[in-house]
Amino acid sequence: MAQLGSDNLASGEKTLRIEEATALLLRTPCLAGVETVALAEAEGRVLAEPLLAPINLPGFDNSAVDGYAVRFDDLMAQGETVLVVDGRATAGHPLCRAPPRGCAVRIFTGAVMPDGMDTVFMQEDCRIHENGAVVLPNGLKRSANRRLAGEDVAKGSIALERGRLLRPEDVGLAAALGVSRLPVRRRLKAAIFSTGDEILAPGEDLRPGAIYDANRFMLHSLLRRAGVEVTDLGMLRDDQDSMGLALQSAARAHDLVLTSGGVSVGEEDHVKAAITNEGSLSFWRLAIKPGRPVAMGAIGETPFVGLPGNPVAVFVTFVAVVRPLIAALSGAKFEPARGLPIASGFSYKKKKGRREYVRAFLREDTDRRIIAEKHPVEGAAVLTSLTRTQGFVELPEEVERIAPGDPVDFIAYDLVR
Repeated sequence: MAQLGSDNLASGEKTLRIEEATALLLRTPCLAGVETVALAEAEGRVLAEPLLAPINLPGFDNSAVDGYAVRFDDLMAQGETVLVVDGRATAGHPLCRAPPRGCAVRIFTGAVMPDGMDTVFMQEDCRIHENGAVVLPNGLKRSANRRLAGEDVAKGSIALERGRLLRPEDVGLAAALGVSRLPVRRRLKAAIFSTGDEILAPGEDLRPGAIYDANRFMLHSLLRRAGVEVTDLGMLRDDQDSMGLALQSAARAHDLVLTSGGVSVGEEDHVKAAITNEGSLSFWRLAIKPGRPVAMGAIGETPFVGLPGNPVAVFVTFVAVVRPLIAALSGAKFEPARGLPIASGFSYKKKKGRREYVRAFLREDTDRRIIAEKHPVEGAAVLTSLTRTQGFVELPEEVERIAPGDPVDFIAYDLVR
């Protein structure tokens, strides 16, 4: 399991900015476990060691187009050049001889460049003379349409860096280098709970005053998308003693424990007290909206995050807190989502000193500019503010108000899931 000392997350009761919280989270020690997996199983895993290219990519000089390979020095300085075609080279079937000076070779994309030839004319720029010679236009530069050996990746260089979350294109690169297996970090194991006497599982009869549990299912999906193995441990009732025992048991078998609800300052918010008794707690008050109350600490040496109870706040704080923590624990290079500059289509006023995440959808105005529009209902419990929008407008701490037309940063949900 992950080892987290109580001094790794020490902020007391201070209200933290996102950058401060992220810096603390990224100090969390990563897991030491490494396993080797087949290439077909590597997507979504974290690369444990840098991949050094065992060969050049491409492995030989080759043609980037279908056309005619020539020696540049055989071309006329002015006007067209007419050359006899002597030989044919296709992908996988190189011309196994050095062609004579003053001739061209018919060549196809991916074929090895014939010895001594350095330039390729695209076939659509050429014409064939009635005697079979090829007529080449003037103006092509030396080495045009030739791909050099190792120009993509040189043998011995770093093809993929340690800590990279492997994507399909990374798997393709490893395959192109002839690599069949990769060393990766083992997947994190996370336990999740929801808390609260008012919470029911979907499918149960809805009694007066009760609500169905959305948070646990959303967290399960978010964690799975992050490559984490999830154990769903159901719901914790509002009882400090039983809650503490359940959290202790979960911590012994997992790398990370997450709850939702019960981390505010109300009399029935028991998570903070339970964690204080069972482990060490750095109670983070994040300077964000939605999602200010977040409990962060450790049960023994297992990291713990207590997220708010409102579903939108759960989503936002997962992005702000859980994503960088998962990156640190799994040895991944953390890549914060970068906002896309865009024009606001709405007016908004906010409190200075906190960062706000306004749910927004995109539209085109009459000038075909892309505009961000705020969802009309803003509450942290309004799930449709997520399902009917495409991302966040991120408003920094120093901003107090925006007006239509003002530049804002838009972060698509697909970048943070």
